[in-house]
Parts: sequence; C-alpha cells; structure tokens
Amino acid sequence: MSENLIDGLSRIVGKENIKLDEPMAKHTTFKIGGPAQVFVTPMNTEEIRQVVLLCKAEKVPFFVLGKGSNLLVSDEGMEGVVIQLYDQFADCQVLGNQLYANAGVMLSKLGRIAYENSLTGFEFASGIPGTLGGAVMMNAGAYGGEMKDIITFVDLMDDEGNICTKSCEEMDFSYRHSIVEEHSYIVLGALIHLRQGEKNEIQQKMKELAAARKLKQPLEFPSAGSTFKRPEGYFAGKLIMDAGLRGYQVGGAQISEKHCGFVINKGNATASDVLKLVDDVRKKVYDTFQVELEPEVRLVGRKQ
Repeated sequence: MSENLIDGLSRIVGKENIKLDEPMAKHTTFKIGGPAQVFVTPMNTEEIRQVVLLCKAEKVPFFVLGKGSNLLVSDEGMEGVVIQLYDQFADCQVLGNQLYANAGVMLSKLGRIAYENSLTGFEFASGIPGTLGGAVMMNAGAYGGEMKDIITFVDLMDDEGNICTKSCEEMDFSYRHSIVEEHSYIVLGALIHLRQGEKNEIQQKMKELAAARKLKQPLEFPSAGSTFKRPEGYFAGKLIMDAGLRGYQVGGAQISEKHCGFVINKGNATASDVLKLVDDVRKKVYDTFQVELEPEVRLVGRKQ
C-alpha cells in the first residue's frame, strides 16, 4: 500500500482512525474474514467524500462496510480500503413523525428512538442486526415490513464524491434490492416516515417480534442472517429441511438445526467452509426439488 495513500488518509481521518491488516472477522456478524489492507472510520460526510476521492486518485479499490451483518468476507481478506460507516457516523434527528438518520445508525437504536417518541411503523426493523445503510441498500425486511414502506428519501454519494438525493420511488426498491449496489452508491442517510402511536402498544409489538426471533432463529451463534433469498412460491428453510440437510456441517459451518435457512458459525468456521456448504445445499435442493436457491449473503474480498 502506497505511502501517499496512508499519508493522505491520515490527514483526512487521523492516524487513530486507520488500521492496517485489520481482521475482518472482527467486523462481521459471521465472525469470519481475512485482513483488510486498510480499514478507516470517517466521522462525517466530508471525510467520506475525501477518502473516496483519494482512493480514486490513487487507483485503489474501496468497499463500504456497516455492521457486516449480511456479509461473508473471504479468508484471503480484502484489497484496498475498507470504509466503515458505523457508530462514528450515527447521528439521528427526530422531526415530528419522521426520523432522519445517518447510514451508520443501528436499526435497534432507531427502534428505541421511535419507541421513545411514540412513533410506530418501525417495529418490524428494530430487531434486524444491521445498520440503516445496509438495510437501505438491500431493502431489508422482516415480519411483513420492508424499508421501502417507511422511507421518504435517501441521501447518496457516488464513486466520484458527488452527493444526490433519491426519492423512495427512485430507489427502485424490490425484494432485497435497490439501486445502491448496481450504481456503486454509498448510502449517507435517509428520512424515515412513521406515525404517532401508543408507547405501550409499540413496546408490546417489539417484545413480540423479539421473542419470535429468539424462538425461531439461532441467535446464540454467529451468522449472517438468512443465507438464501426466498424462492418464489417456497421457503428456503423448509426446502433445505425437507432435503434432509438440517444440521449438515462442513468444517465449522453448519445448517442451523433451529432454522434451516441460517448457516451458522459453530466455531472457527472459514469462508471456504461456508462456501462449500452453500454449494452442497444448493445442489441437493435443486436435485431434490428442481428449485434454484440464490444466496442472500454477499461474498466480498479476494478470490479464493
């Protein structure tokens, strides 16, 4: 990695906000991943913009990370610069029945803020273990709700450092999709519209959904959430279970016995373990039911 890049990043974010050869296993909910060459944590929009422009000028690839909750990082790690937008970029404002939040805010924090201000409509997302930026990028959803149901607009940055605002309609939200990835946008923040509600009812709904998650999902093990997208007309977890793969294991990676839609890290799992397991599952399900499972978890990093 060039001295010009490191010196430039130091001027932008400060040396204390730069790490070299940082293990990505520390920054993903799967607890898997080799080292990032450079790991930076900018504090505001201008720092993000300057980091992006420096990477472009130095012809160094960059990747934007939130909590790493829907991510599988290769065992060989990541080239270039990882830009993390997490708790250092996590302001939130309450504007009547609306919340404006930066991309790094955890959805659980937004859920608490909505509850404290008697705002309803966010309950479905309050237990999703990720940041607002990641949730917007993939139109995250649960229990009948999706981000597209509550977003008014999104502030974005392109890979040239230009900032723009897109309405909910312009985001082209669909199942686990938005325009973010295909246009290489960085989510900076979003305006969320909610409704006035009763605090007791909001709290009760959040408790019910949290209990349902705890009952049905393997929250006691590291994972990246649902591993496969929902095939039209089917449920991925049921297909996997009916194919006889409950508890199937490759190395430290296992199909959860609690919910077959989750691949979990039973201990010291590698990305290679997960990829082999996913390939085995897809083949068995297709051979058994002629249904193609598509991974929901994103694979990033050096080729294995």
